[in-house]
Amino acid sequence: MQLETYISDLLYRYECVTIPEFGAFLTQRVSATIHGTTNAFYPPSKTVSFNEQIQKNDGLLAHYIADVEKIPFEVASKKIEKRVHTLKNYLTQGETLTFKNIGDIVFNSEGKIVFEPSNHLNYLTDSFGLSQFVSPKVTREVYKEEVKNIEKVIPITVTPEKRKTAPSYLKYAAIALVALTLGGLGGANYYVNQIEQHNQLAQEEATQQLDTKIQQATFNLNPFPAITLNVTKQAGNYHIIAGAFRFEENCDKKVQQLKAEGFSARKIGVNRYGLHQVVYASYEDRLEALKALRNIKNTHNRDAWLDVRKLD
Repeated sequence: MQLETYISDLLYRYECVTIPEFGAFLTQRVSATIHGTTNAFYPPSKTVSFNEQIQKNDGLLAHYIADVEKIPFEVASKKIEKRVHTLKNYLTQGETLTFKNIGDIVFNSEGKIVFEPSNHLNYLTDSFGLSQFVSPKVTREVYKEEVKNIEKVIPITVTPEKRKTAPSYLKYAAIALVALTLGGLGGANYYVNQIEQHNQLAQEEATQQLDTKIQQATFNLNPFPAITLNVTKQAGNYHIIAGAFRFEENCDKKVQQLKAEGFSARKIGVNRYGLHQVVYASYEDRLEALKALRNIKNTHNRDAWLDVRKLD
C-alpha cells in the first residue's frame, strides 16, 4: 500500500493527517518570501512538519483509503495498522523512512524521531501554477550616486521639483550666463565647450543604458515559466488509468478505442516498469476524479484506478 500517496492527497485539504499509533503530518501556511542574497522570489506555500505525539486515530486517513480502494473502513484500518508495524521495524533498524513529496523520518543518536521535509511539492492550492523565479538586482542607488557626482562638478541651486520638470536647455543657459558674468567671453567659451562635451557624453551614456535595458527587457520581460494555453488540453494531477501496455502501438489502439467510446483518452508516458500508460481522462479536482472513477468502474472497467501525480 502506497501510504504516502494517500497522505499527500489529504495534505492539500487538511492541516493535520494522522497515522494512527505512529504520528501526524502537520501543515502551516507561509507567506511569499524573497531571498536577500540570490534575489529569488518564492510563492506562498505550506510547510510540512511531523509530530510523533499525535497518534490518536481520527478516521480521516482510513476513510479516504476505504473510499479510494472501495473497501470497508475496518479493512482499511487493518492495512494501516500493518503498514505502521512495518514502518516502526524499519526505524528501529536504523533505516530512513522516505515519504515521497512529504519528507524523510529517521531516529537520531538519542533515539528520537527527526523529520526532514521535502520541498518538491507545494501543498497550498492557492499557489497552484506559481514557481520560484529570480529577479535582476535593482540599481537605483548607483544612479543616484552618479547624479551627485555631476552636481559636484557643476553646482546648480535648484529645487528637486524644478529639476524634474525644467527643460534641460534652460539649465545649461543658466550655466552659460553665470560663466559670462564671471569670466567674460573666454570663460563663456570654456563653459560652453564643457557643456557641449558633457551633453555628448551624457547622450552616449543614455543611449548605451537604453540599449542595455531593452536587452534586459527582451530576456526578462516575463520571469515566470512560459505556459502554452490550449483549451482542449487536459490538465490536473488526478489520472484515471485505463491500462498499461508493453508495446506503444497497442497503447495507441487503446486510445483510439476509448476516444471512439466518448472518453477524453490520452497517453501519459512510460511508468517505472517500462509500460505505456493510457488514461480515460485527467482531472484537477480530486473529488471530481473520484466520482468519474466510480462511474468508470461500475460501467466500463472494474480494474481502472486513480494515479495521483504531477506530469512533467
